[in-house]
Amino acid sequence: MSDGSCELRRDHLSQPLASRMPQIKGRNDERLHKIIMDAHAASLVSGDPVYVDPLTMRSVMTAAFLASRGQCCTSGCRHCPFEQ
Repeated sequence: MSDGSCELRRDHLSQPLASRMPQIKGRNDERLHKIIMDAHAASLVSGDPVYVDPLTMRSVMTAAFLASRGQCCTSGCRHCPFEQ
């Protein structure tokens, strides 16, 4: 779009960008993925703009917060809601 805004992905609230998630190789990785997605979902419900990543203990911005910004910042956000 010419005004600097971006199109939202249809699944942006429920699906992170796969390339930005820990790679699932075994049962522990599947469990980690579920923990991450549960933390993201809980933050969406409560309206929090971030959640704490259980692996790195860093704050991760939610898709809803990122969408509210109106455009992709090109920083490689895990839950980037915009079409890539």
